[in-house]
Amino acid sequence: MTTGRAVVLERFGAPLALRTFPVPEAGPGEMVVASRYGGICGTDLHLQQGHLDIPTPLVLGHEGLGTVHSLGVGTDSRGTPLEVGDTVMWASSIACGQCVPCRVHREPTLCENRQTYGVNRPVSAGPALSGSWADYIVLRPGTVVVKVPAGVDPLAAMSLACAGPTMIHALHERRPVRLGETVVVQGAGPVGLAAAALAQLSGAARVVLVGGPADRLAVAKAAGIGDEHVDISEDGHLERVQEIGADLVIECTGVPVAVAQGLRLPRRGGSYLVVGQYTDAGDTPVNPHQIVYRQLDVVGSWAFTGAHLVEYVRLLPALVRRFDLRSLTTPYPLASHAVAMAAVAGGAVLKAVLVSS
Repeated sequence: MTTGRAVVLERFGAPLALRTFPVPEAGPGEMVVASRYGGICGTDLHLQQGHLDIPTPLVLGHEGLGTVHSLGVGTDSRGTPLEVGDTVMWASSIACGQCVPCRVHREPTLCENRQTYGVNRPVSAGPALSGSWADYIVLRPGTVVVKVPAGVDPLAAMSLACAGPTMIHALHERRPVRLGETVVVQGAGPVGLAAAALAQLSGAARVVLVGGPADRLAVAKAAGIGDEHVDISEDGHLERVQEIGADLVIECTGVPVAVAQGLRLPRRGGSYLVVGQYTDAGDTPVNPHQIVYRQLDVVGSWAFTGAHLVEYVRLLPALVRRFDLRSLTTPYPLASHAVAMAAVAGGAVLKAVLVSS
């Protein structure tokens, strides 16, 4: 039987383990994928540190790209025929379709029973290979799987593998970018870069990326992401951005104090879209007068569904034509997962991707 390596979170706060598991054949409705690329997301750092209540032991990795190893289905989620060897991406979560958010509110991103690869599918629940930081992953029935267009560099696709669909949900359903708008993005991590790139593709007249450190902004500029780049560490930056009078400000930092600052950045009658606070990093003082005085629409957006991944993959050819997405990524061998995690934690890389050969 074929076996495959996987990076396993065994105990919170402890070093991750590289373990070997048997690789099953795909059952009815399933797909086994050779997970060539597994992205490291900021959420993974929180998982390893025990900031979220998840079961262990667990194979990590909720963003991935690979090639079909064995098939229990004939097509991808768009009806495109699939064969062994085809390159695919898959949605990280499966909504239950039965809870109140799914069935009544039509909000599958808020599913109360959402099953997520690399987050809440422990080894004990089987199949053990249920995360992308592995040589193989078993995709269960109901997973949205999409064939990647020919010619798209896998590392380019992985640069925004989680951030891209997350921002497509935010900008397609929660608060779209309107033609000719001025957009300010807070944060120069993957979510912020996805927000800026998609705002540019959506027809924004001006996209201002506010973040840091300076070298991260330089990478964004070199990749063609953002029209203007403002270093948050410079004195007076907040006042200068406030003078822009943005129609839409998108918060992508994950830092609570950025929300209090961001409420002062839109023009009166503008919108403030909060996407970056995925993990509870604590409270921050907010001046509610700014919301009323500016007559702001304040909107939150949580995660994404398979439909948003479908849109991301559909947009990949346009994204890679306009932006140098590959330059955002730094690949590491699967066995060097600890080095990669440390680089992400220290801000040394923009997007780390584990590569399984």
